[in-house]
Formats: sequence, structure tokens, C-alpha cells
Amino acid sequence: MDKKKIAEWLAQGSVAIPKLLLNHYKYLGLSEGEFVLLLHMHSFIEDGVLFPTPAELAEKMTAAPSECMEMLRKLLQKGFIAIEEHTDERGIRSEKYSLQPLWEQLVQYLYTEWAKEERKDRQEEEESLYTVFEQEFGRPLSPFECETLSMWIDQDGHSPQIIKAALREAVLSGKLNFRYIDRILFEWKKNGIRTIEQAQHYGKKFRKHQQSARSTKTAPSEYKQTIPFFNWLES
Repeated sequence: MDKKKIAEWLAQGSVAIPKLLLNHYKYLGLSEGEFVLLLHMHSFIEDGVLFPTPAELAEKMTAAPSECMEMLRKLLQKGFIAIEEHTDERGIRSEKYSLQPLWEQLVQYLYTEWAKEERKDRQEEEESLYTVFEQEFGRPLSPFECETLSMWIDQDGHSPQIIKAALREAVLSGKLNFRYIDRILFEWKKNGIRTIEQAQHYGKKFRKHQQSARSTKTAPSEYKQTIPFFNWLES
């Protein structure tokens, strides 16, 4: 075989197919024929043929020009491709196909799926949160307590992880009640505590101060100045 011919074949390059499109085109509502046509259109555009005809596309496929024309019409109708005006370096105006709508639809689909997964994870976390509270309290939560949990999440913007950390802090402090937990969450939010690591560090600091305070005879006024948030309910 002629080595020069092989080199010419290799010089034609390749067409990069986004794996996300390959894995999700059917969820976008694209048929196999439409998908392949879009790939050929992408190849034509990369080669500088900005407005391939149905006949040119049909030469690359097993579909007839009339079938390619029908697929192009549907792709335009469904908003997967667009026809734009193009002006070349000589100032000559012409039309060209754009695949930008395809990429935008793909991104929108992926974002929607991600949002669904996030909502599912959030729901599972919230259900787990109620279970953890009932286990720690040793009883079912009252309607008021359930409403308080919802308010911490929806109104105050606390994550389930942070609420669980506040619950653990209340358990360690021997003050297992919602009022105490609410005060912990209030102080954490006021002091910019947003992560589990920050909450753990903050809690260790409190307990260290508590042990130090018990070993000294600090006056109440001095104690309040040096450890302003020792008692969550009185801070």
C-alpha cells in the first residue's frame, strides 16, 4: 500500500464527538439518524462547509436526500440547529448552520438532571435528619419539633449536616432540647460557621474553655468576657 496515500488519510484528521452527547442524545429526543446527521454536519462545519446541502449529507449516510431534508426540518423545528447569516472575509453574505442550540439543550438537560439528583439527595438527607433526632431523643418528634427542623432548613438556611453537628454539640453539653440546639445554630450562623470542620473546631474550643473555667476561680463578670458563648442559652 502506498505510504503517501496512508499519510493523506491520516492528514484528514478526526471529528471529536463529545461523550456527553454520545451518552445522552436519546434523552434529548434525537433519533439515531438525527444524531448521525448532526455528527456529519459538525464534520462539514469543521472542514469549512458551513451550509451542507441535504444531498451532501446524504452522500455520507444511508439516508436519501429527501430523508436528510426531513431530518433537517425537524432539527430546526425542535431547536437543535439554527440557520444564521454569515459574512466571509470578502464581505460576501451567506447562510450557515449553527450547532449552538444543540449544545445549549444538552447543557440544560444535564443541569436539570443534576438539579433532580440534588433534590433527591436533599430529601434523603432531611429524612435521615429526622431519624437521627428521633434516635437521640428516644421518641417520635412532635409536630412543633418537626416544624422547627423544617424552619432551620428552609428559612434559616442551615444544611442537614450542620444541624446534625449542632445536635451532637447539644448531646455533648448534656442539654438535649430544641431551644438549646436553636441557640447553637444561631451562634454558628452569626460567627460564620458553615462547615462541619468549623463547627467541630468551634465546639472543641468551647469545651476547652469550659474545662479551663472550672479549674479557675474566675469571677462571673470576667468569665462572661473571656468566654462569651460558654452557655449557648445565655450568650
